[in-house]
Amino acid sequence: MDVSADHLGHLLRELTPQVLGTVVRRFRDFAAAEDAVQEALLAAAIQWPRDGVPENPRAWLTQVAFRRMADHIRSESARRRRESEVAAVDFVAAHTLESTAIEIGAEDDDTLVLLFMCCHPALTPASAIALTLRAVGGLTTAEIAHAFLVPEATMAQRISRAKQSIKSSGIPFQLPTTEERTQRLRAVLHVLYLIFNEGCTSSVGPDLRRADLSHEAMRLIRIVHHLQPDDTEAAGLLALMLLTDARRQARTSAGGELIPLPQQDRALWDRQQIAEGVALISATLPRGSVGPYQLQAAIAAVHDEAARADATDWPQILALYDLLRRMSDNPMVTLNHAIAAAMVHGATKGLELLDALKADARLTNHHRLDAVRAHLLELAGDREAAVGHYRAAAGKTGSLPERNYLLTQAARLSSELRLVNEPE
Repeated sequence: MDVSADHLGHLLRELTPQVLGTVVRRFRDFAAAEDAVQEALLAAAIQWPRDGVPENPRAWLTQVAFRRMADHIRSESARRRRESEVAAVDFVAAHTLESTAIEIGAEDDDTLVLLFMCCHPALTPASAIALTLRAVGGLTTAEIAHAFLVPEATMAQRISRAKQSIKSSGIPFQLPTTEERTQRLRAVLHVLYLIFNEGCTSSVGPDLRRADLSHEAMRLIRIVHHLQPDDTEAAGLLALMLLTDARRQARTSAGGELIPLPQQDRALWDRQQIAEGVALISATLPRGSVGPYQLQAAIAAVHDEAARADATDWPQILALYDLLRRMSDNPMVTLNHAIAAAMVHGATKGLELLDALKADARLTNHHRLDAVRAHLLELAGDREAAVGHYRAAAGKTGSLPERNYLLTQAARLSSELRLVNEPE
């Protein structure tokens, strides 16, 4: 089967956590397994465009990774005298492609097991989340650093330490017990939230969305919700994903240009997903303590239930952001709270709230602070200052659709200013 470069990239990203999970389960060495899978991916990237995608690409990748692991263990056994393990590995590597495929199909969801393994309490929460975003989400180190608002070098060190901790701790590759799942759940939810966000609005590249990431996050959160049906935050995160993903068809034009929420054609929103998300969050909120994912889902529900942009219940959204801001010091929450405050009390109030973020180092190089300030300055009538911030925001984002949108806003306002200043 012929394959385009774009399709090949999506296919390999989708298969990576599945293959990695299978290899880790078999060989119990996370770091070596990741290296073997990366070599298999490189081989696929070279051979598949030339020879075509195999009938069972996952089994092909798994078999190649098994062979790489066999080579690795041979090398280690020469030093550690592990002849018996090498013989076992030789037998595994000699399996046919078909037998590998049968084995894969018979196993539990290795991606889910890998997700919980990477969120093991032997790792610090930050390291666990970073490692899982690499192993399960397929995000690059740069993308993960962007999500955490830290330098790429810092994130690379964090991921390296996490791999070493996995290796030295002897963490078993198996689905944890119900009690262990509960202990790791907060980290798991945060990982899925970040993967979904990167899928909805990619931090880099020519496309606004990465459907492979958002769809995989939604698939996994459904499984987690099934495993932990009484956890209100798992239910809240599922509702948030449903309500956000429901708008996907309206978020870009036919040419891929970004369309902001107020200008979207709401007839394109997925009403079935909205109904499912609203029903889920409506049933979840009264059940116990309210967490950040439930509040974000409630905010998304208010947006989705508005028939028109000017019918949005902004006072209710502002009240929900007030609660959310008390739970989290995330600067993105403060940004969104400022927008809601501007919609209720006027742009000047929103700009005042943004001033609190000037000294926040996490946003020094992030485009959203400038983008929100530009939007509020425009609402306040200061078009000249808005132009400067739109351009500054465009220079900080790695997303081409976002950059184009921001530059378009700057050009539009510049044109309006020229018309105003031209002599009659």
